[in-house]
Amino acid sequence: MNTLVHSGGQYRSPDLQPSLFSRTFPSSIFYIKFLHCVWNSARLARKNLYDGDAWVQSSLAVFQALEEAGVRFDIRGIDFLREEEGPCVFIGNHMSMLETMILPGLIQPLKDVTFVIKQTLLEYPIFKHIMRARMPIAVRRQNPRHDLKVVLEEGMKRLHAGMSIIIFPQTTRTTHFDPAKFNSIGVKLSQKADVPVIPVALLTDAWQNGRYLKDFGRIVPEKPVLISFGQSLRAKNCNKECHVHVVNFIQKTLREEQL
Repeated sequence: MNTLVHSGGQYRSPDLQPSLFSRTFPSSIFYIKFLHCVWNSARLARKNLYDGDAWVQSSLAVFQALEEAGVRFDIRGIDFLREEEGPCVFIGNHMSMLETMILPGLIQPLKDVTFVIKQTLLEYPIFKHIMRARMPIAVRRQNPRHDLKVVLEEGMKRLHAGMSIIIFPQTTRTTHFDPAKFNSIGVKLSQKADVPVIPVALLTDAWQNGRYLKDFGRIVPEKPVLISFGQSLRAKNCNKECHVHVVNFIQKTLREEQL
C-alpha cells in the first residue's frame, strides 16, 4: 500500500512547476482526474472491494491530482496519530470538500477510520457506493438531539470495535471559523467512549465550494492548504475544558496561518 512520505511528522509539497495546461486550467485538469478516481472507487465499492487500502489509494490519487493542478500542502503533526495506539475521535473545522477526500489518506494507514456525515451523502449518485463501503455515521442535521443520540450510539459501536471517527461539529462548511457554531458533539462522544480527542485545524479553501454544486467549486492553486493535527487529549470528567482546547487550537492555528 502506498502512503504519503513525510519527515518528522510533517509534509510539504515539493516546489514543482505544474504543466502549462494545469496552470491555465487547474479546475478542469483536476476534475477530469477526480471524476475518474471516483468512478473507479465506486466500481470497487459495488463489488465489495473498497477496503481500507483502496480508500487510502484513492485518497492519495486525489491528493496527487491536486498537487499536479498546482495546489501546495503543508501537513503537520502526523506523529501525534502514532502516539495513541487505540482509536481516537478527530475533531476539525469543515471548510471544503478537500478534507473529506484527503484525511483518509493521512489517517487510515495508521488507524481504521470513518466519518460522521450528512445523510444526503449516502444518496449521491456514484459517490454513495464509496461512502457506504466505509461504514460512516449518517446524521440528518435537522434535529440536534436526535443527531447526538445517533452519533453517541453508533460512534460507541465503532470506537469499541477499534475504528476511529472524524467529525466536523459545524452545521455547514465555511471558510470562516466561528466557535459559536462549533458544537461539542465530538468531545461528548470521546468522553462517553473514554478515547482520546485529536484536534485538526483545516485551511482548505483551495478547493472552493461551488455556487450550484457545493462539492464542485473552483480549484485555486494560489491558496495554500494546511492540515494540522494537534496533540491528543482526553475529555474525562471535564468535556467543557476539552472542547475549549480544541476550539483554541483550531482558532490559533488558522489565525497564525491567515495573518
